[in-house]
Amino acid sequence: MSQLSFSDLSTHRVLVPGGTGAVGEGVVRALLTSGAEVIVPTRSQERAEEFRRVLGNAADEHLHLVKHDYTTFAGAQELVEQVIHYRGGIDSVVAPIGGWWQGSTLTGITEDDWANAFTDLATTHMAMLRAALPALDGRGAYIVVVGDSAAWPVPGSGLVSMEQAALLMMQRVAAAENGASRRIFSLVLGPATTRHATGTIDALDVGRVAAAISASSAPSQSIGLHGGDDVDAALHALSEAVGA
Repeated sequence: MSQLSFSDLSTHRVLVPGGTGAVGEGVVRALLTSGAEVIVPTRSQERAEEFRRVLGNAADEHLHLVKHDYTTFAGAQELVEQVIHYRGGIDSVVAPIGGWWQGSTLTGITEDDWANAFTDLATTHMAMLRAALPALDGRGAYIVVVGDSAAWPVPGSGLVSMEQAALLMMQRVAAAENGASRRIFSLVLGPATTRHATGTIDALDVGRVAAAISASSAPSQSIGLHGGDDVDAALHALSEAVGA
C-alpha cells in the first residue's frame, strides 16, 4: 500500500453502488476514514448485516446501508430520490459496480452470457449515472471504477472487456457533455488486492484516490492505478487541485 494519507470529506455525502463488493469494500473503508457520510445500497438486509460485520469497527455512524435494487432505470432513480430525501443531497458517487466472467470465445457465448456479463452490468452503470449525475452540484464528482480489461482484450472473457470498454466511453462522453459543470472520472485498475485476492493495487488505495478526487477541483479525466507509484502520483496531483 502507498503512504497512508486520507482527504477530509467531512459533511460530504457519497453514494457507493457496488460498495459491498471486493473493491467496493476498500472504497467504503477509505471514504469512512475520510469522514464522509457513505451510503451503500444492498439488495437484502442479510447482505447489509454481513457487510457491517466485515467492516467491523470501521462501520461507524457515518455508514448508511440502504436496502434497494438499483439495477434498473426506475430502481436507480428511486434510490437517488430516497438518498436525497433522507440525506439532503448527494455530493459524489463512486461506482465500483462489476464482476468477472470467464466463459468461451465470442462466437461461443449464449444469450444468457450476453445478458449477464454485458447487458445487465452496463445497464446498471447507465441507470446510476443517468439518475445520479444530474443530482450532483459540482462540488464532488462522479467516479466510475473499471479494470484494465477496458483497454486490453482478455480472450475467454471478451464480454467483460467489451462491457468495461463501454463504461470507459460512457465516462468520456459524460465528461464531454457536461464540460466544467460536473466532474466525471474513471479509475482504471490493475489487478486489485482485496480480502479475496492479491494484486498490484490495494482496494483501500482505490478509495483514497476516489476521496481525493471528491475533495479536489480537478477536471474530469481518466486515472490509471496499477501500483503504489500511480497512487502517490494521483494523490499528489489531486492535492494540488484542492481549491484551485
